[in-house]
Parts: sequence; structure tokens; C-alpha cells
Amino acid sequence: MTQASRNPYPNSDSNKRYYTYDYYLRHTLGAKCAKLPLDIGLTCPNIDGKCATGGCIYCSGRGSGDFALEATLSVTEQIGKQKENYAHKWDVKNCIAYFQAHTNTYAPLAFLKEKFEEALAQEGIVGINIATRADCLEDDVVEYLATLAERTTLTVELGLQTSNDESAARINRGHNFETFSSGFAKLRAASSKIGICVHIILGLPKEDDQTMMQTVRDVAELHPDQVKIHLLHVIKHTRLAEMYESGEYTPLEREHYISLVADAIELLPPDVVIARLTGDGMADDLLAPLWSRKKTTVINDIDKLLFARDSWQGKFFDRQK
Repeated sequence: MTQASRNPYPNSDSNKRYYTYDYYLRHTLGAKCAKLPLDIGLTCPNIDGKCATGGCIYCSGRGSGDFALEATLSVTEQIGKQKENYAHKWDVKNCIAYFQAHTNTYAPLAFLKEKFEEALAQEGIVGINIATRADCLEDDVVEYLATLAERTTLTVELGLQTSNDESAARINRGHNFETFSSGFAKLRAASSKIGICVHIILGLPKEDDQTMMQTVRDVAELHPDQVKIHLLHVIKHTRLAEMYESGEYTPLEREHYISLVADAIELLPPDVVIARLTGDGMADDLLAPLWSRKKTTVINDIDKLLFARDSWQGKFFDRQK
């Protein structure tokens, strides 16, 4: 018998014992989709001084939009060029416009509406993903997002990173878990058709296993539609890089991270899409951990560990109560 045939997890047609983004796309949109990262030239409230300056200690100058093109290009131009860039490995007939760099609801509604509508008007765009913060959801923007969700598959990605307020302050996040939860609830109340994806990071400075798993439990209680699990990367020219080079910060070891991800998968609700199991860092800018460059082998070893444990997504979710 194969691992796939012995897989007890229902939302899978392979050996994956969790709800993969690939499975979600194929069963909701009917096909795999290319995700096209975009940059519309915004910033963040913890960069421009509204709630802090300097940004999160791990964030590159592109605000997590390192794989996007320059914001000097229009949305139409970026989508066209990204289709060309991705055509060698993806079928780009069906694409998701991913507004990724910085905080993509941190601007007046008229500006945001112009950019989002421009993306939606492009041939082959079947969905929009908007990366933002839970403290940047003005009433008029949320009302517009609810109407946008009636016309396309819309996912709003909210960066939580940690539910521990001391850790959030340590990384200069600029908001606490109560603020995040309020923003999450506001978005959820606006429309059931708005998909919400929550980002968390494993390996933040001074967080132990218990603290990281508490974040997972807190996210499980919120019950978002999707979760992205990231490994903390040390990127050049960041405050975290200074901490790493001075010995103040030590990244997670490979086997430790794999074990933590498996633990997180077991705690998350079985119907939540796990859209990412580890993050990407630009190879030229990555200082550590260098083992993260072999992303596929890390994911494969997560799969192997779940099989060895005879475990799957949500196995211990009901036991959290």
C-alpha cells in the first residue's frame, strides 16, 4: 500500500496529511493557478511612524515583496511581465494577483480600488490576494472588499506572526494580539466570502516551543480560512541580521523546525487551508538558516514525520478545549 492509500486525512488526494493550497485551488477554482506578486508602492504604519518606525526587525526593504517587480510599473505591466517570468513553470492561463509588498490596504480607498480593479480586469486573473495588517482595515476599505468578494475569489492575508505581545513588541510589530483579533473579527463580519489567511512565524527571538504553539492554538481558535507558516529568515541589512551577527539571535535548526511544523499541523482545524509550510528568502540576501534553501526537502521531511507519527492535520484540534 502507498502512503496516499493509507492517508486518513480527508482533504487530500495524495500523501499530504494536511489541506494543501494546491488541493484547495484544484477543488475551488478547478485548476492550479500562478500567483503573481505585485508591488503598488505602499508602506507600513510601523515604518512611517504611525505606530512605529524601522519596520519589523526581519523585514527586507521591499516589505516581503522581494519577488515582485518595481512599483514604478503599472499593475497591468507587472502582471504581463510576471506571466512571462512564470510561464516556464506554470500554466499562466489562470492567475491570482498577489498584492504582496508592504501593507496593501494602507492607502485611501480610491487608490486601492483603482489598483485592485486594474488587476481584476486583466485576462486570466481569477482571484486577488491582498497582504495587509489587521490594524489597517478602515471601514470604507472593508466595505469595498466585501463587494469585491462578490465578484472574484478574494483572500485577505493578515500578518500576525505571534500572539505573544512581548514577542510582538520585540520584533517591532506595532500592534498586539487584541488589535489583531479585532481587525480579524471586523473582516469576518463584513462578508463570509472574504477568505482570511493568517501568517505566523516560527523561530522568533526568545520564543520557546510553548510560546510558538500557543500562537498556533490562538490562531486555531480564530479559525481562519487559511494559514501560512513561515520560518524566520535572517536577511541582510535588517535589525535581525545585526542580532544574528552579534550572537544575540540563533535561528532554528532544521529538525527542530520540521518537528514544530508537524506539531502545528496537528493543532490546526482540519478544514483550514495550509497555504505555506516554510518561507522563501532571496538567495543573495539570505544569511541564515542556509538549510532553508532546500525547501522541497524540508516539506518532504514534514510529510515523512507526519507519516511516521501516524498523524494528520487537526488530530489534536478537538483536544485543545
